[in-house]
Order: sequence, then structure tokens, then C-alpha cells
Amino acid sequence: MAPSAAACVPTVVIRPLAATDKPQWARLWEAYLAFYETSVSEAVYTSSFDRLIDPEVRDYNGLVAEQDGQLIGLTHYIFHRHGWKIEDVCYLQDLYATPASRGTGVGRKLIEGVYAAADAAGTPTVYWMTDATNSVARTLYDRIAALTPFIKYQRVMS
Repeated sequence: MAPSAAACVPTVVIRPLAATDKPQWARLWEAYLAFYETSVSEAVYTSSFDRLIDPEVRDYNGLVAEQDGQLIGLTHYIFHRHGWKIEDVCYLQDLYATPASRGTGVGRKLIEGVYAAADAAGTPTVYWMTDATNSVARTLYDRIAALTPFIKYQRVMS
């Protein structure tokens, strides 16, 4: 009897970012930043990765999606205080899945990983932002979260 199609689909594991992930993580984060038409200095890459894997840093965290030993997605999230709540809230800052893995549930699994981490930390509120034109991701977000009416403003440095 032939194996079912489901049995042939490689398993995706969502796990915390590890020190050994740096080369693959950097490739994914670079692609994420390129999607948003930006980049960061090598110093920011190093600082961000070091903070993400430092067990003493509790507010800045990273998860990765791994399939067959290859990283196919990442998310970074930040716990912070909120003036309207007693408990902290969680900001899902970065979320990226490789183009080949999109539409397979990887993004949802990464977000659910952040939800689980937030719940474990007693931080039930998780929020994020995306570009208004990011229609592919927004299709997922509209299924698993509520769109808020808030608009982001940012200080302009002259």
C-alpha cells in the first residue's frame, strides 16, 4: 500500500532560535528586510541576533520554522509594558516565511508559536503591524486576528 500524501509532507517544527542558526537566520532576515525595501548594518544584525539568543534577555525573542534541517521562516517578538494593562503585551515585530513555503501554514504556525509564548508568559495580548499593501499576509492575518483601526505615526528626524 502506498503512503498517503499527508505522510509524505515534511514536518515543520517551530522552535526557539539557537546560536547555530545564525547563517540561516541572517539569510531569512535579510530577505524579510528586502521585502520591505530596507536593510540594516552588520552591527544591527549582530546585536539583534545576540539579544535574540541571550537567555538573560527576556523581552526580545525569536522563533524559527524548520523543515528537513532548513529554516523556512522566522518571527521576532517583544514583551513590553502597557499603560492600559497590568500585564505586559506582546508585539510581534517581524514575521517571514520563504516564498516556497507560503500558503503551507508556516506563517500561521509561527504566529501560533508567538501566541503560545505569550500565553505561557501571562501576556495574552499579541499585536503586530504590516504594510497596507501586503495582501498575501493580510489574507492570513484576517483569519487569525482582528484588524484594529489604529494608524501608525513615526517621528521624522531632520
